[in-house]
Amino acid sequence: MKRSSKIKIRWGFIIFFVPVFLWLLFLLILPHIELLRMSFVGTDFYGKSGFTFENYWSFFKEPIYWRTFARTALYSITVTFLVLVIALPVAFYITKLAGTKIQGFLMILLLVPFWVSELIRVYGWIILLRESGAINYFLTKLHILREPIEMLYNDATMIMGLIYTNMLFMVIPIIGVMESLDDSLIEAAYDLGAKKTAIWAKIIIPYCLPGIMSGSIIVFMLVLGSYLTPKLMGGKNALWFTEQIYNQIITYFNWNQGAAFGFLLLLMSSLIIFVALKITRQKFTKVIK
Repeated sequence: MKRSSKIKIRWGFIIFFVPVFLWLLFLLILPHIELLRMSFVGTDFYGKSGFTFENYWSFFKEPIYWRTFARTALYSITVTFLVLVIALPVAFYITKLAGTKIQGFLMILLLVPFWVSELIRVYGWIILLRESGAINYFLTKLHILREPIEMLYNDATMIMGLIYTNMLFMVIPIIGVMESLDDSLIEAAYDLGAKKTAIWAKIIIPYCLPGIMSGSIIVFMLVLGSYLTPKLMGGKNALWFTEQIYNQIITYFNWNQGAAFGFLLLLMSSLIIFVALKITRQKFTKVIK
């Protein structure tokens, strides 16, 4: 009986493992290996292809490329910080202040927008913010504005759109950690005369730091690799590094250059995350639990 149960367990493992392994192998691992190979391929003056670092070196030679990446990284860090500032009180209210029924309702409100694609959510903001949109209509009807103004296609609305489309990925990890925080610690600190800022700084934030770092990594990577929101809400002047990759591969059919830019994006974003983990003294294995 024991032997047959072991065989069943092994067959069950194989049945679930093989499809996942094949999915990762053919749709993730092999394509990335091929892109990595292509990133080191270039053509010489005579049209012959060979090994080269030119695809990577052009990133540093052309100011437009590294300036676009620096701008993208800076805005991604800014958006991640703003999402964190909003997500912390939201998570605290849901876990510590709201009743059980209200908690479920609030979680549904957070989840419902993510049941539709990012494109639909972005177009929803465009309908609200455009010159003929709902916000301009009500502002002009209330005589707050004399005539409609263009609220789209600037950095402020782009940041707002990125915050909205990534909020859930910060709130959920923080809620997961904050739920296990003992309420008596907060109550004791409050009874002893600690200010709210001190309670947040000394108790809540240090305790929730693994969830904060987990959410920050997810949000940072999603914002850094975002394409639709900066493209649609930022306008033609919103330089985002993913658009450079898109242009190289789709517009110029330069797969080698686009592959190199993609791996540079992965390498530099990993470096930023590594520095953030070192500064906060968090281990990656603890953060991803």
